[in-house]
Amino acid sequence: MGESISEGTIINWLVSEGEAFEEGDIILEVATDKVDNEVPAPASGTLVKTLFQAKDIVPVGEVIAILEVSEETKSSKSVETKKAVSSSAVENKVNVKNPKQNYSVPSVSSPLGKSDGAFFSPLIISIAKEHHISFEELARIPATGNEGRLRKSDVFQYIKDGRPYKYVQPTVQDPTAYRIPQLTFEKGKGKIVEMDRMRQMIADHMVYSKHTSPHVTAYVEADLTNMVNWRNANKVAFQEKYGERLTFTPLFVEAVAKAVKDFPNINASVDGTNIIVKEDINIGMATALPSGNLIVPVVKNADTKDLKTLAANVNELAGKARENKLVGDDIKGSTFTISNVGTFGSVMGTPIINQPEVAILALGIIKKRPEVIETENGDEIAIRSMMYLSLSFDHRVVDGFLGGSFVRRVADYFEQFDVNRKI
Repeated sequence: MGESISEGTIINWLVSEGEAFEEGDIILEVATDKVDNEVPAPASGTLVKTLFQAKDIVPVGEVIAILEVSEETKSSKSVETKKAVSSSAVENKVNVKNPKQNYSVPSVSSPLGKSDGAFFSPLIISIAKEHHISFEELARIPATGNEGRLRKSDVFQYIKDGRPYKYVQPTVQDPTAYRIPQLTFEKGKGKIVEMDRMRQMIADHMVYSKHTSPHVTAYVEADLTNMVNWRNANKVAFQEKYGERLTFTPLFVEAVAKAVKDFPNINASVDGTNIIVKEDINIGMATALPSGNLIVPVVKNADTKDLKTLAANVNELAGKARENKLVGDDIKGSTFTISNVGTFGSVMGTPIINQPEVAILALGIIKKRPEVIETENGDEIAIRSMMYLSLSFDHRVVDGFLGGSFVRRVADYFEQFDVNRKI
């Protein structure tokens, strides 16, 4: 499923217990991160038993089914088949039918959240790290295991219920210390729409990004008249010559990749007290899906590709997104992200950083406006195609000089576009 994937959600089983299948047949569908994957049969045989059901969340490496391999397959390849699963594994299976628990706010005074000698197993700690849950928060989750042990199902049920203790502050002795007030708001009445899986993941990622990175946004304005005129004059010929639509996106990706090459420290991520400056320049494109959810397909090694290849990559990824056909590799490995908010008519935006990157660029609508320009005859007023660019950056590692210089360089590449460029 990929090195960064630690768990998946079973969408549905396409083969029932007792049903036979051929090697390569799709046995089930699994959702990981933002992509749905089809899992083929490793060999011909019969599905003896499923150990997890639809909507269960399963760690990578867990046994999910017992298969009986046919004799023909056994003779051609060695296949390991597990005959049983431990009772603890069955106990820890996620139960999505559990009703929401009525949570009361417990008091935890220990700085690590391990009050009363609470013990957290390595599995629980691993899940907590994956979902960015502190020991303080873990200690507040109601435990249903033996001797008050916290079980995997307890943690997943807590996450499903919206993590009610996420922002609860520990009991402190200093009465003057600031604490987040526990306020109750009137949410009003209306139609209740449950978040789908992807919307829940987007919500978690956005909250985590704002919580992790101190966001600062820098703005510049760019004159795109040359680029707009060149694109309008060449888009038909470009499509006839290469068979690809020439949108503004590949032109934007090309300029951004050049600016990233000029300022490599913007192409980074943070690992504790270390800054990892990436060698590859992979540009993510924030893209809206038909459902209204957001996904970020990635143009790999954008700095090494010509305009024809960039246009082909962009068109392919956009088409896959519209048809919900993106696969794991299409959305993996982004090092810098752009979001074209102008597509929706927005003048500018304040984008949220796509973790673990350190910056994201929002491109506003291209709008014709009267502008004062310098000519041989002095200052004149002319109609120009203008755009606002806004760069949100992580102020832990990107200061104002780097952020401002980078977004200005992108604007310069837009403005200095060669109107005599050949396709």
